Amino acid sequence: MIAGGQIRTPRLVLEPVSWRDMEDMARLKADAGAFAMMLGGVRSRQQAEIEMAEDLACWARCGVGIFAIREDGRFIGMTGLHQRPDGRGMGLRFALWPWAAGRGLAREAASVVLNFAHDAGQRRVVAVTRDTNIASRTILGGIGMTPCDSFMRDGHKMQVYESVRPARHELPLPLPPRRPGGG
Repeated sequence: MIAGGQIRTPRLVLEPVSWRDMEDMARLKADAGAFAMMLGGVRSRQQAEIEMAEDLACWARCGVGIFAIREDGRFIGMTGLHQRPDGRGMGLRFALWPWAAGRGLAREAASVVLNFAHDAGQRRVVAVTRDTNIASRTILGGIGMTPCDSFMRDGHKMQVYESVRPARHELPLPLPPRRPGGG
């Protein structure tokens, strides 16, 4: 699944963001159709550059971060983890160009990134979405995240989802094999 810093799915290639993705990321983050419902809304070029630096620092510090999503070599969006500014922990986020929506690509990308995050040692991952954002809520439930909290932000009810996997040392030990014919 991950080779040479890439995660490949049947339809997508996900790569950790880098400065070479700056133009694509800045355009995506400036588009209301793609980013209006994200925490902080649409971004200016300067805000997108600041976030790129933060994303790169997150990769260096945590071993997880934001990925650029490509389909057939074409940039279609982003997904990954970031340290939520509200203190809720490592947050999963995803945003695709509106023309790329509706084919299950966000779910496909978010699912492999969530598994990647847990495999990289992230025990708990959260995601926050508006209560009215049925598409995002459907994706989050579809990848195994469960509602755990809600709160109000700017007059909108927000739903908090989580995915928790025990750390390897917390997993139960396997049972010894049963002896044939014995108890």
